[in-house]
Amino acid sequence: MKHFRLFVILLLLGTSCVNDLEKVKIISSKGHFPTESLKDAVVYYSDSAIVKVKLKAPKMDHFAGENPYIELPEGIDLIFFDTNNETISHLTANYAISYEKKGTMEAKGNVVLINEIGEKLNTEYLIWNQKEAKIFSDKFVKITTKDEIIMGEGFESNESFTNFKIHHIKGTILVEN
Repeated sequence: MKHFRLFVILLLLGTSCVNDLEKVKIISSKGHFPTESLKDAVVYYSDSAIVKVKLKAPKMDHFAGENPYIELPEGIDLIFFDTNNETISHLTANYAISYEKKGTMEAKGNVVLINEIGEKLNTEYLIWNQKEAKIFSDKFVKITTKDEIIMGEGFESNESFTNFKIHHIKGTILVEN
């Protein structure tokens, strides 16, 4: 009788801990949990063995599924390089998310982009289209150059932030040296 009770208890425990594999697959395929997670991540992106971008982030979560993405919830620091490995622009933000299939990255919160000659863009939202090597925003932007401060609603630029266009300019302030 003693062994029968033990058998029944083990049987009940064993059946109460069973995971439905189909439910697990459905939950994980929706990307609710990262499949990979990194702390203090440093990632280099290259093209034809030439480093194009260095990414640093305190936390990096990769989500698999039908539309995989990488979330950088604690901020991002991106450095863009030319073919001689010289820095051409530098982007920082409080949050970023990169959509692998679309080849885009969204940066949000205190976004700052500085080019090689020191021109600076400030905005709260920016999209980097990696496939087209373009950066743009439809939100308020402030660009500070050596001689002026230009504000507007939206802008677009090449990825080195050397050739840019501001939409709906709100004002220009000349800076006296």
